[in-house]
Amino acid sequence: MTCNSASTPPTAHASTAIGGHDLADIADAVPSASAVYGDAVVTGVSDDSRTVEPGDLYLAFPGRHAHGLDFELEALARGAVAILSDRPAVSLPSVVVTNPRSCAGPASALVHRHPSKGMRVYGTTGTNGKTSTTYLLGAALSAAGETVGTITGISIAGPRTTRPAARTTPEAAVLQQSLASMRDEGATSVALEVSSHALDQGRVDATHFAAVGFTNLTRDHLDYHRSMDDYFAVKSRLFEPHRTEVAAIGVDGDYGRRLASSVGVPCWTWSASNPGAHIYADRIRSGPTGTFFIAHTPDGPLDVRLRLLGPHQVDNALTALAMLAATGVELDAAVAGFEQLTHVPGRLERVDDGRSGVVALVDYMHNTDGQHRLLPYLRSLSTGKLIVVIGATGDRDIGKRFPLGATAAEYADIVIVTDESPFSEDADTIRDAVVDGAVAAGSATVIVEPDRRDAFELAVEHARHGDVLVVAGRGCDDHVVHGNRSAPFDDRVELRAVLENSASTS
Repeated sequence: MTCNSASTPPTAHASTAIGGHDLADIADAVPSASAVYGDAVVTGVSDDSRTVEPGDLYLAFPGRHAHGLDFELEALARGAVAILSDRPAVSLPSVVVTNPRSCAGPASALVHRHPSKGMRVYGTTGTNGKTSTTYLLGAALSAAGETVGTITGISIAGPRTTRPAARTTPEAAVLQQSLASMRDEGATSVALEVSSHALDQGRVDATHFAAVGFTNLTRDHLDYHRSMDDYFAVKSRLFEPHRTEVAAIGVDGDYGRRLASSVGVPCWTWSASNPGAHIYADRIRSGPTGTFFIAHTPDGPLDVRLRLLGPHQVDNALTALAMLAATGVELDAAVAGFEQLTHVPGRLERVDDGRSGVVALVDYMHNTDGQHRLLPYLRSLSTGKLIVVIGATGDRDIGKRFPLGATAAEYADIVIVTDESPFSEDADTIRDAVVDGAVAAGSATVIVEPDRRDAFELAVEHARHGDVLVVAGRGCDDHVVHGNRSAPFDDRVELRAVLENSASTS
């Protein structure tokens, strides 16, 4: 998941290369290099002409609207010493390759001295739960005595430095530089969120994983992938033997069972209910203060206490536990680390102050699987109404919109449909599809308010003591995008402000 930020996107800067590499070295390290023109000593890598620094290799990718080579002169002016692309540059030495994106990882890893080989890198993939699992891994590894970095759609956080993330998994140049910086800051382990887009585009190529984990696979991103089978095939690439030493796979779903039966590396399975898995859970309890369960492991049972809200966090904790067990981490320390994690930004994050008697939360649930997991739990917390504020994002899978509205109305008493980020699409069209789904469910009061801030005010006006109010879909994203216009809007900040204003005027 990505938390969009107004901050400057991460860039492949602060090179940790020592001595540099010439173009022949780089050509030898990448697939499909067909020619080298000239020579240069490369000490860094950037795929953005605006962030090039002196000594950088500029990765010039072909794109939908422009080619990276269109910005060659800007890269040159900023100090680029060479270019890697699918055709020669005019002004700089060049490595010419068939597919520049597939070469970005190997080239960047070479320049930064293969940072993933100097640390234990834990990669988590799946439709839902990647971010929370990565946070849980970070907390557990820290409690076990590791010096930890985490890379998620929220932030790139090393032992000493943290910066906002531009996407769920960084582009290859940024990823390798980030890993190198973490290594140089003393990190011994890194927990990394791995998206299907990143796998398909080669962003994690040349990253060596100590362990990789699979949470689940449900409908999402079908605007990008051709089908669920294609989506699954892309996810499965993370589990290939050349990428990872071991795997941890949830087998409560069909896709997980398929994956576990086919991987070519040692595999630890986990389940929230099946005693046949290597690690499984029972006695699960999820309430207003957290989630509790017994994890049965080969070394014996563990009492797991999570301060994170929602029963879905059991799956995330089991994914993390299986990855840690597979790499020999002390599990007693790991579960102690779990308990220290108080929240994950934008994941059932409470924004109320507790005084009004209304539980108000912001969550990232943006598909029906997430809704089916979380909305019954939120209903159980309510002694009154469940109020859901929902929308859908533009330029994404249009087939999700009607079901999002229908599922929200299946569980909620009041559904308020509003706009998220339409991007290039017509906001009315997106909103109407969600409304149609909510109305078709026939069981909730459906209110339409296009303005997001006004929708929050309506939700708070309808809320009474004992109610639960959740704003769903965007998590900790802090901007909304209409066409080419981007404006600050953090659901957590805005909802908190509405709640405070309501309290002061009541």
